[in-house]
Amino acid sequence: MTNPTVAIVGGTGELGHGLALRLAAAGLPVAIGSRKPEAAQTAAEAVLAAVPAAAVSAHVNADAVAAAEVVFVCVPFASQAATLRGLRAALRPGTVVVDCTVPLAASVGGRPTRMLGVWQGSAAEQARDLLPAEIALVSALHTVSGAKLADLARPLDQDVLVCGDDGAAKATVAALVERIGGLRAVDCGRLEQARIAESLTALLIGVNIRHKTTAGIRLTGLPERG
Repeated sequence: MTNPTVAIVGGTGELGHGLALRLAAAGLPVAIGSRKPEAAQTAAEAVLAAVPAAAVSAHVNADAVAAAEVVFVCVPFASQAATLRGLRAALRPGTVVVDCTVPLAASVGGRPTRMLGVWQGSAAEQARDLLPAEIALVSALHTVSGAKLADLARPLDQDVLVCGDDGAAKATVAALVERIGGLRAVDCGRLEQARIAESLTALLIGVNIRHKTTAGIRLTGLPERG
């Protein structure tokens, strides 16, 4: 996929908005999805204000994913299951879904530095159970700050941990991630590794509170790419 249409479900939230801005600035067509069409329209107008040449459109969630090759799901954990069930009929075979959900205790009124237990092991593995088998699923972007993404003048310098069972889908997501300057995608193995990657969000939140910063993840010692 050279320039796929990207849908962002939950494009009105902090991570979804930041991701929409960065991908639009990278020249990708972006369809912003929301449960409420007026909220999607407001989010799309905000992207256009920051990136006047952006190819961005506003939709309800199902319409956003219907014409997209890659779908980023950026919703709170409490909304994940209902959101994915609502998208099943709209997703086309061959679509790559990127689950960015983190089962933070904050989603049910707990502390943001604590994780919820998920029966399947992780939010990503729950998503696998909820999506049709023919949809490729990748887990990514749990340790990237939405606020940092949304500040287009702010340079990025961190890794994105990518997990999944479909190698081609992971490669597609990695290529999209690296269209955003300063982000490096790192293949972290099978989808079950999302259990670890997701928990790093809670760790980083605690670090950020303690040090009054917005830290990310950077892995050292990886071989240089040819």
